[in-house]
Amino acid sequence: MPVPQNTASRRSLLREDAYRALRDAIVDGTLAPGERLRDPELERWLGVSRTPIREALARLEQAGLVRTRPGHSTVVAPWDARAARHAQTVAAALHQLAVTEAVPRLDAAHAEALERGNEEFAAALAAGDADRALLADDAYHEVYVAVADNPLLRSSLAQATPLLRRIERARFSTLSGRASVAQHAAITRAALAGDAETAGRLARENWLTLDPFLDLL
Repeated sequence: MPVPQNTASRRSLLREDAYRALRDAIVDGTLAPGERLRDPELERWLGVSRTPIREALARLEQAGLVRTRPGHSTVVAPWDARAARHAQTVAAALHQLAVTEAVPRLDAAHAEALERGNEEFAAALAAGDADRALLADDAYHEVYVAVADNPLLRSSLAQATPLLRRIERARFSTLSGRASVAQHAAITRAALAGDAETAGRLARENWLTLDPFLDLL
């Protein structure tokens, strides 16, 4: 018999692909603050129908990256320092929780992933590649989030983090972003030593280092 078509899974993939493409275009400035997002143009660009695009835009609005006026227009959200500060506070607390919960479960494979992730992060910063640095930074912190295995923590981070990605990208484009390499290394040392409290505190402090860039918004 033919392989059944899992239409629900395909719709989910289309929705996620549309969300990631739009999110990344906003973060890297391809879609600038204030730019109007028109469904027909997005359909041609992304090669998907209006439904996954509208669902992706709804997620981006929840994350503070787009603004919608029902029946009128959807635009890329302007920089908002107040909203970014709120997102930073939440993200910092959530990453502290992720590290604290993960530390007792870390093993040799996780240690290798953390060290490899920070090495990739350092290499990206040295090369001046902010986009690659963002991916490496995500991979480093994802180790703790995955090991913590807390679905509510993950879903909360998915809402708080996108708004900060534009600011992280700006930071990783400057020399000051290189301080995160040493901060990651300190988190890793404490975590692998089994000191959950110190590792969690250092993770929180790492996420609060975006403050100088929030002041520029």
